[in-house]
Amino acid sequence: MRISLITDAWYPQINGVVTALAHTVAELEAMGHKVDPVTPTGSPSVPLPTYNEIRLATDARSKVHHRLAAFVPDAVHIATEGPLGLAARRYCARAGIPFTTSFHTRFPEYVQKRLPFVPLSWGYAFMRWFHGGAERTMVTNEPLRAELAAWGLEDLVIWPRGVDARRFRPVGRGELGVRRPVFLYLGRVAVEKGVADFLALDLPGTKVVIGDGPARPRLEAAYPEAVFIGYRTGEALVRALSDADVLVFPSRTDSLGLVLLEALACGVPVAAYPVTGPQHVVAHGVTGYLDEDLGWAARAALGLGPADCRAAARQRSWRACTEAFLGHLAPREGAWLHRPERRRAG
Repeated sequence: MRISLITDAWYPQINGVVTALAHTVAELEAMGHKVDPVTPTGSPSVPLPTYNEIRLATDARSKVHHRLAAFVPDAVHIATEGPLGLAARRYCARAGIPFTTSFHTRFPEYVQKRLPFVPLSWGYAFMRWFHGGAERTMVTNEPLRAELAAWGLEDLVIWPRGVDARRFRPVGRGELGVRRPVFLYLGRVAVEKGVADFLALDLPGTKVVIGDGPARPRLEAAYPEAVFIGYRTGEALVRALSDADVLVFPSRTDSLGLVLLEALACGVPVAAYPVTGPQHVVAHGVTGYLDEDLGWAARAALGLGPADCRAAARQRSWRACTEAFLGHLAPREGAWLHRPERRRAG
């Protein structure tokens, strides 16, 4: 099958949305499907206000029109609500092409964190309009589906997330070279991630932050005892993550949090608030602790073993996630439903 995947989130961005989409594209191609990712790569762009790392394509309309007209996809999936996603939605609606969408990021909450005077209801009104044109909207887990349904979103289906447990694995200790125990945060350093909640905890040992973002300069100045090491990728990330004693996940707004699965695959237990994303991933008292007292959860997680963490992560493969994605697509009439590109006639 020929699949157009439209996303405003792509490399060189480093985040869970890019990770999930890149793994999905790779699995689809390994299964024999032809995928055309329509991304900001190669486009003139402007930075997202308050978040310079994220670039928004300024040629979205022409780019989407050209790519979809040239590729003639059997199915269209719109992954993000940015300029490319909006252009693709408009193109499909005008051409009568069915499409699916996915919900990755709580933009209404993120906007309100930066602009407190903007009501959440405004953001979710936009979300209802954007995703309302889709045949189906894919979400990561059942609790999130219930939340979004309460905001009026419809036709919600589950597209789970996985982890590459061959890549993310325990590789020993000593990479970070800091005083133990090591409590580690991995992700964007931005206001909506709650990193300050983590850094303010009274914990033994060392707090380490892997990642970068607009809040980093302020937090480095406010918490000089913490160790900020910036982004890590590839094997360097695996070594750093494996060196942690506990991954502390202070976000209340993530729809899932792929880093939770990556930590578990490395044998590292999780401490988090009892909110939607962590509740779907962490087995309380087995692979981590969830509590409003995040410091207590972090200290309690020190007593958990790596074997249970890794066993839980190994149950979530990207192939199974991609098969669910395929099952939710809305192919055009006459398309070779879910069949690899090599089996198309002509």
